[in-house]
Amino acid sequence: MWQSSPPGSIYDYIKVASFSVGPDGLVDQWSARAVDLFGLTAAEVRGKDPIELLLPPDLRSRGRRQIAEILDGKEWTGLVPFRAPGGHGPQGVAEVYVMPSETEAGERAALCIVVDVRALRSIETELAAAQSIFGQSPFGFLLFGTDLRVRRANQRFASLFGGTVEEQCGRTVHDYLSRSEADRMAASLRRVLETGESALDLQLVGTTARSAERRHWSVNLYRVHSASGRPIGVAGIGTDVTRRHVAAREAASARRNLALLNEASARIGNSLDLETTARELLDVAVPGFCDLASVDLYQGLLSGDETPPGQPGAAHGESYGGGSAPLRRVAFASAVSDAPLITTPGCGSRDGTPTAVGEVHRYTSSSPCANALRTARVQSIPGKDGTLVQSTLAVPLVAHDTVVGLVQFSRTKGSEPFGERDRALAVELAARAAVCIDNARLYRREHERALILQRSLLPPGDPEAAGLDIACRYLPGTTATEVGGDWFDVIELPGHRTALVVGDVMGRGLRAAVAMGELRTAVRTLALLDLEPAEVLSALDEVARGLGSPLGRQQAGRGAPRTREAGRGGLTDPAGPADPADPAEVYLATCVYAVYDPVTRRCTFANAGHLPPVLVEPGEAALLLDVPPGMPLGVGGEPFEEVEVDVPEGSLLALYTDGLVESRHHPLDEGLRAFRTALTEPAHPAALEDVCDHVLSTLDTRHGEDDIALLMARVRGLPQEAVGDWVLPREPRSVGRARELSRALLASWGLEPLVDTVELLVSELVTNALRYGEGEIRLRLLKERTLVCEVWDSGLVQPRRRRARDTDEGGRGLQLVGLLSAAWGSRRTPRGKTVWFELGLPDGDPATEPTIDQLLSMF
Repeated sequence: MWQSSPPGSIYDYIKVASFSVGPDGLVDQWSARAVDLFGLTAAEVRGKDPIELLLPPDLRSRGRRQIAEILDGKEWTGLVPFRAPGGHGPQGVAEVYVMPSETEAGERAALCIVVDVRALRSIETELAAAQSIFGQSPFGFLLFGTDLRVRRANQRFASLFGGTVEEQCGRTVHDYLSRSEADRMAASLRRVLETGESALDLQLVGTTARSAERRHWSVNLYRVHSASGRPIGVAGIGTDVTRRHVAAREAASARRNLALLNEASARIGNSLDLETTARELLDVAVPGFCDLASVDLYQGLLSGDETPPGQPGAAHGESYGGGSAPLRRVAFASAVSDAPLITTPGCGSRDGTPTAVGEVHRYTSSSPCANALRTARVQSIPGKDGTLVQSTLAVPLVAHDTVVGLVQFSRTKGSEPFGERDRALAVELAARAAVCIDNARLYRREHERALILQRSLLPPGDPEAAGLDIACRYLPGTTATEVGGDWFDVIELPGHRTALVVGDVMGRGLRAAVAMGELRTAVRTLALLDLEPAEVLSALDEVARGLGSPLGRQQAGRGAPRTREAGRGGLTDPAGPADPADPAEVYLATCVYAVYDPVTRRCTFANAGHLPPVLVEPGEAALLLDVPPGMPLGVGGEPFEEVEVDVPEGSLLALYTDGLVESRHHPLDEGLRAFRTALTEPAHPAALEDVCDHVLSTLDTRHGEDDIALLMARVRGLPQEAVGDWVLPREPRSVGRARELSRALLASWGLEPLVDTVELLVSELVTNALRYGEGEIRLRLLKERTLVCEVWDSGLVQPRRRRARDTDEGGRGLQLVGLLSAAWGSRRTPRGKTVWFELGLPDGDPATEPTIDQLLSMF
């Protein structure tokens, strides 16, 4: 059956030429292919000698012999150099097949078939190269026909998918890949075959005959054409890129881990609260790193023990019945909605009940979690069948070689299992969180100590004072802020006077609290010396200047000058903030010191950079007292001024710190205005405590930003009938007159049990005033919670108690005063001095008489 060869046959590549030689040895036929091969037309060749026409001169004699033999009926095959006419030298080499032929007349002729050797060698080279590339390629190679069946496969492909190279022929992509992947591949083959557009880097996933492990391939498809350009199929080259995918996945995991660590650095440790820090860790880990997580901290750490259970040398399993020390579940996070609580296999309670947040529990000694706490190493815990958890990492929280707790990271089934990189990341996350948790623990301990110290230095209970109703409030900052240096005090002075003090050490923390305690102690000491308010602040300024300097007051005085914001008590340091680690740090503080006299109803103020006191007179609006603010304590170089203010009966006096009226959210003036309004609104409520509560509830204090100290006093001066005041002439009979006046006044007060003692002691003091003092003598008796007797004179020499010799007739008066009175002393006045003693009021019990030993001790 005759059939035309399709375009692209072997003859299209070889291009066979032919011509014939007649009996006379001349060319009589010349094919079109010969024209293409030799470049000569039929007209130029027909009737001419081919030897002369095509061969070089040196080969012509041999060529004529071959032609003669062929015409004699002999076939010949060989390689013949040839050249085109007019050329120089051979133009090529032709493989010639010459066979005898016969004309119609029976004469002998020859038919020559000529093939250009260059075309043959090119085809051989291309076939060898194609075979080498196809057979020796390390990549899988397939040739699909137009029916998308395999026409040819190389050995590499066959070795991966099993079978011989021949067995691959006729198969389709569905014989190698899963249904979904095969459909994608078939669609790409169709598209390439129809459009001619190559498909590059087609990603496929599957398994091979040698392994069930999932492999990744990158496949390139291109359409194959015949020599005539007709599509004859699609070629595909596949490269195994599994390692590249693994590397890319690891790189993505590394980038994710770095991003997670970066997020952890930014989010963990923003708070100095233990529970908040634990929750911050879980906020980072879930769901970015795991599906479930929990944090357990040692109960002892949360309760403030000095040595956490995880520290070397502390109690361990033996002290807790073979299990771990008590822990509290402080945080839990879950990305699984239907499993809010998960129990780690081998680490739950004995009845299998999940541990809730806030619950105290222990891990049994054989559990992986107890082992992690004991060894300070990560434990991998596989999940159990029938549970949601696939695997868990129990990671100890270790800070400064101390185990402070345990964090558990869990992944549910269906998630990627934990790898070595995940273990390293879990350890790093736990380490960062552990340092923050330990810092929070240390801060909580220091904060609690500072708070205890600060509260121990404040007046206990409700302070009492003669002629004053006192109410006070102290609100420390929250645990998010450090303890400040705010303090207040109520100090009883001689003569039923009272010193009211409010101060604020600049700075925070334990050092500020310690400085506050030192200043408060110094204030009480100076106040008991009965100095004037300005003198108290001047001496206190010297104390403050020496607090931060190891060389004392002199070196502190060389510090850089400070500047004060006028009228507000604010302070700026041109040199910038002090280094908290500098042992020579200068402490600065503000303080207002007021002394109230209930007899005169006058209050004397001195201010060291503090906010001004507020006075509310009956029926009037609250008023900021114009007390010169002065420089803060610790600055030095400036004197302090005093201001005397008459305080009417029933007036309200308020001293406070800046935490009450100052905030980042509103200016100081606004806070002071609100404070004055709050003090005016109650219109003298029955209880001073209610005024304090009203102020704190009304003002927007933004509590937690700073400590708040508030000291309020309502004036109720001594009534006139509770005061006896006389001026005595400077003569001996004034001693008897003083006894008579005292006896009469005590009788009117109903204090007959004190008459004898008062007469004796008054006689001693008046006698001393006559003998050692100057000017007129003034006697004053005050009755309030105690009985106070004061003797005034113009002399400047202070009385000094001394021990008299056995032979001395005098010198025992002050010893007697000290023995019989509850307290005694002397103070300077603007015009001399005052010597005083104090006696307790009788409470119905007989007065205690001095013993014989006490009386003999004066001799």
